[in-house]
Amino acid sequence: MSNVIKVSAQSRTSAVAGAIAGMMRERGYAEIQAIGAGAVNQAIKAVTIARGYVADDGFDLAIVPHFKQIQVEGTERTAIYLTVYKYPLAHDAPDMPTLPVQCV
Repeated sequence: MSNVIKVSAQSRTSAVAGAIAGMMRERGYAEIQAIGAGAVNQAIKAVTIARGYVADDGFDLAIVPHFKQIQVEGTERTAIYLTVYKYPLAHDAPDMPTLPVQCV
Protein backbone atom coordinates (compact mmCIF):
# COMPACT_ATOMS: atom_id res chain seq x y z
CA MET A 1 0.00 0.00 0.00
CA SER A 2 1.37 3.44 -0.90
CA ASN A 3 2.15 5.91 1.87
CA VAL A 4 0.06 8.74 0.37
CA ILE A 5 -3.44 8.47 -1.09
CA LYS A 6 -3.46 10.72 -4.15
CA VAL A 7 -6.91 12.09 -4.95
CA SER A 8 -7.99 13.82 -8.16
CA ALA A 9 -11.22 15.54 -9.11
CA GLN A 10 -12.20 12.32 -10.93
CA SER A 11 -11.46 9.96 -8.01
CA ARG A 12 -14.31 7.70 -6.91
CA THR A 13 -15.07 8.72 -3.34
CA SER A 14 -16.07 5.22 -2.23
CA ALA A 15 -12.76 3.78 -3.48
CA VAL A 16 -10.77 6.50 -1.73
CA ALA A 17 -12.85 5.96 1.44
CA GLY A 18 -12.00 2.26 1.34
CA ALA A 19 -8.29 3.07 1.05
CA ILE A 20 -8.55 5.48 3.98
CA ALA A 21 -10.35 2.90 6.13
CA GLY A 22 -7.75 0.27 5.24
CA MET A 23 -4.86 2.53 6.20
CA MET A 24 -6.56 3.54 9.44
CA ARG A 25 -7.00 -0.09 10.42
CA GLU A 26 -3.48 -1.03 9.31
CA ARG A 27 -1.39 1.81 10.71
CA GLY A 28 -3.70 4.20 12.57
CA TYR A 29 -3.37 7.20 10.26
CA ALA A 30 -3.63 8.12 6.58
CA GLU A 31 -2.12 10.86 4.42
CA ILE A 32 -4.17 12.24 1.51
CA GLN A 33 -2.82 14.50 -1.25
CA ALA A 34 -5.15 16.71 -3.31
CA ILE A 35 -4.31 19.39 -5.87
CA GLY A 36 -7.13 21.72 -6.90
CA ALA A 37 -10.61 22.45 -5.62
CA GLY A 38 -12.22 19.40 -7.25
CA ALA A 39 -9.65 17.05 -5.75
CA VAL A 40 -10.01 18.59 -2.29
CA ASN A 41 -13.79 18.22 -2.57
CA GLN A 42 -13.47 14.52 -3.44
CA ALA A 43 -10.97 13.99 -0.60
CA ILE A 44 -13.26 15.58 2.00
CA LYS A 45 -16.23 13.53 0.77
CA ALA A 46 -14.10 10.37 0.94
CA VAL A 47 -13.12 11.07 4.56
CA THR A 48 -16.80 11.62 5.36
CA ILE A 49 -17.69 8.25 3.82
CA ALA A 50 -14.73 6.55 5.55
CA ARG A 51 -16.12 7.66 8.92
CA GLY A 52 -19.00 5.27 8.32
CA TYR A 53 -16.64 2.47 7.26
CA VAL A 54 -14.64 2.62 10.53
CA ALA A 55 -17.46 3.38 12.98
CA ASP A 56 -17.92 -0.32 13.79
CA ASP A 57 -14.19 -0.50 14.59
CA GLY A 58 -14.80 1.83 17.54
CA PHE A 59 -13.21 5.05 16.37
CA ASP A 60 -14.02 8.17 14.40
CA LEU A 61 -11.77 10.22 12.11
CA ALA A 62 -10.24 13.67 12.51
CA ILE A 63 -8.28 15.52 9.84
CA VAL A 64 -5.51 18.10 9.98
CA PRO A 65 -5.03 19.96 6.68
CA HIS A 66 -1.76 21.53 5.59
CA PHE A 67 -0.10 22.86 2.44
CA LYS A 68 2.89 21.12 0.89
CA GLN A 69 5.03 22.11 -2.10
CA ILE A 70 5.48 19.15 -4.46
CA GLN A 71 6.93 18.50 -7.91
CA VAL A 72 4.50 17.40 -10.63
CA GLU A 73 6.06 16.72 -14.03
CA GLY A 74 8.91 19.11 -13.27
CA THR A 75 6.64 21.91 -12.05
CA GLU A 76 6.32 22.99 -8.44
CA ARG A 77 2.71 22.84 -7.25
CA THR A 78 1.00 23.50 -3.95
CA ALA A 79 -0.92 20.48 -2.73
CA ILE A 80 -3.30 20.24 0.18
CA TYR A 81 -2.48 17.31 2.41
CA LEU A 82 -5.06 15.91 4.80
CA THR A 83 -3.57 13.90 7.64
CA VAL A 84 -6.29 11.62 9.02
CA TYR A 85 -6.09 10.41 12.62
CA LYS A 86 -8.16 8.11 14.81
CA TYR A 87 -10.47 9.93 17.18
CA PRO A 88 -12.69 8.40 19.91
CA LEU A 89 -16.33 7.92 19.04
CA ALA A 90 -18.85 10.12 20.82
CA HIS A 91 -21.40 7.49 21.85
CA ASP A 92 -23.92 10.03 23.04
CA ALA A 93 -24.03 11.97 19.74
CA PRO A 94 -22.66 9.83 16.87
CA ASP A 95 -23.96 12.12 14.13
CA MET A 96 -22.46 15.28 15.59
CA PRO A 97 -18.87 16.46 15.21
CA THR A 98 -16.81 14.90 17.99
CA LEU A 99 -13.90 17.34 18.05
CA PRO A 100 -13.95 19.94 20.80
CA VAL A 101 -14.84 23.39 19.52
CA GLN A 102 -13.35 26.47 21.16
CA CYS A 103 -14.43 29.98 20.21
CA VAL A 104 -12.07 32.78 21.13
